[in-house]
Amino acid sequence: MDPIIPRQWTGRFKKALIVENPDPTLDDHLRKLGIEPHRVDDAPDEDELVRILEEGQHQLIFKRSRVLITERVVRASSALAGVMLCCIGDDSVDKEACARHGVVVTNDPVSNGRSVAELVIGELIALSRRLFDSVREMDQNIWVKDTKSRYEVLGKRLGIVGLGQIGRQVAQLATAMGMEVLFYDDAVIPREIGIAMGYGACDSLAQLIESSDFVTIHVSPTDADGKSNENLFNYDVFRGFEKRPKKSGPRIVLNLSRGFVFQPDDLRRAVADGLVTYAITDVFPEEPMASVDKAWANPYGGEPRIFSTPHIGASTLEAQPRIARYVARTTELLTKLGMLRNCVFRPRASIEFEVPPEARHMLAVVHVDKRGTKKAVDDAIYRSGANNLRSSHIDFPDFGVAYELSALDRGLTPDDVAALVADAGQLTGVSNAIRHIRAIPLTTGS
Repeated sequence: MDPIIPRQWTGRFKKALIVENPDPTLDDHLRKLGIEPHRVDDAPDEDELVRILEEGQHQLIFKRSRVLITERVVRASSALAGVMLCCIGDDSVDKEACARHGVVVTNDPVSNGRSVAELVIGELIALSRRLFDSVREMDQNIWVKDTKSRYEVLGKRLGIVGLGQIGRQVAQLATAMGMEVLFYDDAVIPREIGIAMGYGACDSLAQLIESSDFVTIHVSPTDADGKSNENLFNYDVFRGFEKRPKKSGPRIVLNLSRGFVFQPDDLRRAVADGLVTYAITDVFPEEPMASVDKAWANPYGGEPRIFSTPHIGASTLEAQPRIARYVARTTELLTKLGMLRNCVFRPRASIEFEVPPEARHMLAVVHVDKRGTKKAVDDAIYRSGANNLRSSHIDFPDFGVAYELSALDRGLTPDDVAALVADAGQLTGVSNAIRHIRAIPLTTGS
C-alpha cells in the first residue's frame, strides 16, 4: 500500500461529487459557496465511484446512506477532504480509512427527525389495528370485521430504545396520543432528559421489553461507551415479551434505526414462536445499491407478520430540503473557516468559535493524537511570525487523530507548512503525523 501523504489545500473548496440523489437544492446551495457540484444520479458501485473520483479529483463527497466509502474510494482522489453525509447514519463509511487519510466525515443528526418520528407513529397505529392484514384481505375480497388483536394506543406502553433526537420526538408524539412512554438509554444526558420529561427510565433492555406493549428502536451505531450496537437484540432478548400476560396488549417491534441491531433470523423466530405479534423494519443488515438488484433478497420476505419498507424514514418532500440546507451550512463553515460541525468520529463533535476581527487566515490541521503534534503546529505558527489569535482542538481517540483549528493574523508560507509537517514527524516518530493541512485566507464577510 502506498504511504499516506499529507493532504494539503489552500483556500476554499471548488469541486464536489454528489451521489444517491440528495435534494436538488443542494446543488444551488453549493454553487453559492463557489463549489461546483458534479451530480451522479444513481448509486455507483466501488469501481465506478473510484473511476469518477480519479478523473474528477473532487474535494468533497455528498451522499446518503447506501454508497460505500471504502479505503479505495478515499485514495481515489488525493484532493478529497470531506465526506458530507446527507443523513444521520454513518455505517456506510469506513471511518478508520477516512481518519488515516485526514478526510473528515460529517452528518446531519437533526433534519430528518420529524419525518422518521411520524412514520414510527403511523406504523405503530397501523400494526396496532392490524391495518395491513385488513388491506391484504380486502384485496382478496375477504371481509373480516373483528376485534381480534386490534388495539387502541391510548394507555398502552411504548418502550423507546435510544432517547436521542428521534427517540424524543417519537416520545412527544406518543405522549400526545395518551401513551405511557418508557425508555432505555445508557448515555447520561438522554437519560436525564427522559427522566425530566416524566418518561419511565428502565435500567436494562430486558426491563424495557418486559414492560412494553410496543418497542421502537432508535439507537446510534455505538453505545455511550463506544461499543457497537450490532446484535443489541437477539432471540433471548425478545423472550422478555413472555413475561407479559398474553392478552395484556400488542407485542409489536419497530426498527427504523440500524439494520444490524438484530439478526433477521432472530426476529423471524421470535415472531414464529409468538413472542412478537407483529414487526416492521425500515432498515436491513445489507441494503441494495439500486432499486432493482437481483442479488438482494429481503431477509424478512415470506413472513406475513413482519412488514418491510425500503429505508424511507427520511424520504419526505419536507425532510430532504431541510437536510440540503443543513448540510450546506455545515459545508459553508468547513470551506470558509475550517470549522467542523457534527463530525462522526465522535458523537456530534464540533469546532466552532467566533473569529476575531483581526484574523486574516485560518489554519486547519488533522494530525495523529500523539504528543508533539500540537507543539509542531504551535512552533510553525510562531516561526512564521503569525499570532495565534484563537484556536480550538478536538481529539478523536477511537481513530487516533485530532483536529486543530487556529485563527491567525497572517498566513503560513509553503516553507512554513513543510517545516510543520517535518517537525511533527520528528517529534512523534510518525512520518505521516500530519494527515491534512489547509490554509484558508479570510475575506471580508467570512
